[in-house]
Amino acid sequence: MRDALGRFLYFWKKLSSHGLFVALFDFTLLAFSAYLGYAIRLTLFIPSVYLYDLALTALIFPSIIVAVFFFGKQYRTLWKQAGLEDYLRFAKLYLLAGALFTGLVTFRPFTLLPRTSLVIMLFAGVILCGALRVSWRLAITRASDGGRRFLNALIVGAGEAGAVLARDLLRNPQELVPRGFVDDDTSKIGKTISGLAVLSDTEDLPSLIKAYEISVVLVAIPSAAGKKIRELYDMLSPLKVSVRVLPSLQELAGGDVSVNRLRRVSLEDLLGRDPVDMTYRCDYLRGAKVLVTGAGGSIGSEIVRQTLKNEPSELVVLGHGEQSIYLLMESLYKSLAKSPLLSKVRPVIADVADEIAMRDLFEGFRPDVIFHAAAHKHVPLMEPCVREALRVNTFGTLTVSRLAGESGAKRLVMISTDKAVRPSSVMGASKRAAERALGEVQDKFKNTAYMAVRFGNVLGSRGSVVPKFEEQIAAGGPVTITDPSMKRYFMLIPEAVSLVIQAGAIGRGGELFVLDMGEPVLISEMAEMLIRLHGHEPGRDIKIVCTGIRPGEKLFEELFYDPASVRRTSNPKVFESTLKLSGGTQSILPKLSQSLAYPNKAPELLREMVPEYIGE
Repeated sequence: MRDALGRFLYFWKKLSSHGLFVALFDFTLLAFSAYLGYAIRLTLFIPSVYLYDLALTALIFPSIIVAVFFFGKQYRTLWKQAGLEDYLRFAKLYLLAGALFTGLVTFRPFTLLPRTSLVIMLFAGVILCGALRVSWRLAITRASDGGRRFLNALIVGAGEAGAVLARDLLRNPQELVPRGFVDDDTSKIGKTISGLAVLSDTEDLPSLIKAYEISVVLVAIPSAAGKKIRELYDMLSPLKVSVRVLPSLQELAGGDVSVNRLRRVSLEDLLGRDPVDMTYRCDYLRGAKVLVTGAGGSIGSEIVRQTLKNEPSELVVLGHGEQSIYLLMESLYKSLAKSPLLSKVRPVIADVADEIAMRDLFEGFRPDVIFHAAAHKHVPLMEPCVREALRVNTFGTLTVSRLAGESGAKRLVMISTDKAVRPSSVMGASKRAAERALGEVQDKFKNTAYMAVRFGNVLGSRGSVVPKFEEQIAAGGPVTITDPSMKRYFMLIPEAVSLVIQAGAIGRGGELFVLDMGEPVLISEMAEMLIRLHGHEPGRDIKIVCTGIRPGEKLFEELFYDPASVRRTSNPKVFESTLKLSGGTQSILPKLSQSLAYPNKAPELLREMVPEYIGE
């Protein structure tokens, strides 16, 4: 029975796309309206004296209405996706056609038509034709479309975005049938928005899901902070319903709110981070010659993309690995297509610690702005490779910064890390030594503004914990964490890069900036969230196994040596450390040269360069 009903509704809905069928339905219903006009005024069985007049009226009345509808292009409307403007146009055309028919029977009577019958006929016609059009919209309810079953949905958020989403769901039925809204604004409860009732607040979600047999919850609150999304997800995850969200206001900047913009909840939604202003424009990049080192990496490639939005005159993308630069250029070819910006990009394969290659580049290109993102970043891999960490992370920074000053660059922004604070790893210590080297170069070249920006982990970067967890989940587990108490700061790559570029506008030289990373996240908690997002239950479907802390790792990362030494800047998401960038009275350059010349002495010399290094 259910399948038969579904097939009928499917067939009925399809008729709405064929103008000829709609016209035939209209003609039939309007002819029936003529009969109702006579029958209600006279009697159910029309007296024989009126039969000829009824037949003539039932022919001319529908003909005039259908003709006006035809010339008004009513039969081109797809009624299963019709909106308010389509129904208003229908009403206007019907009013025009009704006026024409009334004028005809009034001034050139061709049939015997009582005035009461005329009024009844006109009202019956608009009601029946309107109901026909609405029926194609209602035909989607709990029907199967091509073998698919529609799912009941609740919309969280009865604001403008929720209202637009509800209208789009009703106009474009695909798989979801909205049953109502849920909103914490008590003044909206009990009201009707876009044809759907605001049922209750979010606290009643569990009972509403059970009562209405809800399968999908749609979160239509683009302005909601991550904390709110996390609260909703924590409430809904035990209820076995699918949760989909609209993107943030920044992603919806074009105003496109539709079913197609809905997506599943991601890890980024659950981290509780406040949004970063990604629309910031930096005048210091407009028309400038820009160099990005480490351009093939996660941070470097995003710096390239965001720099291009600020319209530099030229952009050199430098990397040591040819494959990463090749992939970056391929992605730019696809995203920029025929944009003139693409002609401004020049790829260069070189090692930042190669003085000859770098000097040749700086003398030929003479950049105005340098974003120095080139570095070895994998903590465990660098532990036994002290000289290589110092060669690239520290000496590479020294080389690039010296050449920037010699060539007259206006500013250099170095990407640093929270692991440079009281470093316990070779990688962290080499980055702290790089910060000190940058400070020494600043003292020598006063006309170039040098600055470093520290931040923690970024989601989705190569070698980060999230892709590793996802691979382990896809393989069926187990998910491995080093320690259940380990915490890390996390940030989205576009957010971090946007703030790095903004910090570059704030700096005047010698600053050490720190980004607002929000609250640190337990790695074990992140693993559990990822497992649930993939539709599994932690501990039951996918096990979590502790493997122990790796060499150089800390349980908790720090962003500052001393929180009291940090002050706010003009950007609320960027802080400045009042400690000097160099952080020492003795030059590290002699010891750096010795560490490169005598690899066996590199660990000892690293400790002398960075006395706060607490590694083994």
